[in-house]
Amino acid sequence: MNRVKNSFSIKNLEHLSGIKAHTIRIWEKRYNLFEPERTDTNIRMYNLENLQKLLNVTLLYNNGYKISKIAKQSPDEIKENIHNLTVNKNSDDWSIGLFKLAMINFDQRIFTKTFNELLELYSFNEIFKNVFIPLLNELGVLWQTNSISPSHEHFITSLIKQKIHSICEDLQLNEPKRKDRRFVLFLPSNEIHELGLLYLHYEVLSKGFQSVFLGQSVPIESLNNLVDIGEPITFISYFTIEPTQDKVEAYLNTFHAEIIENMDSEFWVLGYQVQFIKKELPNKMHSFTSIDQLVEALALL
Repeated sequence: MNRVKNSFSIKNLEHLSGIKAHTIRIWEKRYNLFEPERTDTNIRMYNLENLQKLLNVTLLYNNGYKISKIAKQSPDEIKENIHNLTVNKNSDDWSIGLFKLAMINFDQRIFTKTFNELLELYSFNEIFKNVFIPLLNELGVLWQTNSISPSHEHFITSLIKQKIHSICEDLQLNEPKRKDRRFVLFLPSNEIHELGLLYLHYEVLSKGFQSVFLGQSVPIESLNNLVDIGEPITFISYFTIEPTQDKVEAYLNTFHAEIIENMDSEFWVLGYQVQFIKKELPNKMHSFTSIDQLVEALALL
């Protein structure tokens, strides 16, 4: 299941590029853009080179280049036009297209170069919201449709995590402006989806607060070690798959009894499983429907 995917159906190409399969067939027949192989049952299958070319062509096509002109260009000319496009930064989707290329080719250099160019134009929170979140949403669809392998998804999410960690390390070199409260960010036992929580770690630090990032699968009882930390604590957790919907309220009650009652603290929680909270939350607990809503609460402190 984790083998690198290097053979793609025309439907895979449609999902990855956003170009309809019918249009891809027309481009293939009219302009000889691609040279697919045929299975024993005469089904078109495209290799990695075909996919990379389609993503490049799509990037130019979506930014006003005519397909008839793209088809006449050499590979070097196509690369040069893409370079010019990214230098001009006049497209909302240029970076997502390049991140897809980086993912398909497992090319960290493309990812890093594209990210650094984005940083020249936008703040990190703008990049995360306007580029990384749409990209990750697309990856979810691509994975479900078998257009990419788990290796691709792990590669790109790992690089995004590296960038967040690096930025957070730089922020933590600064003396905190707010010492009246400390945030502790963790995921509950068996929860491993940490990207959203890691981004919140960045938001907390960027607001000048002290932040302790504990990461994945933290048992409730281990949080008692923080009881003597000093200033009031706000715990933040992200429930994506754990605790499951039938156990989420019991988890909150246990957390309140074992942690909140014994400490000068609050608990903020968000994520998919929060929608299954039907009862009123215990005292000093707050739920949020989105990252943006929680960040707004941070700004009001």
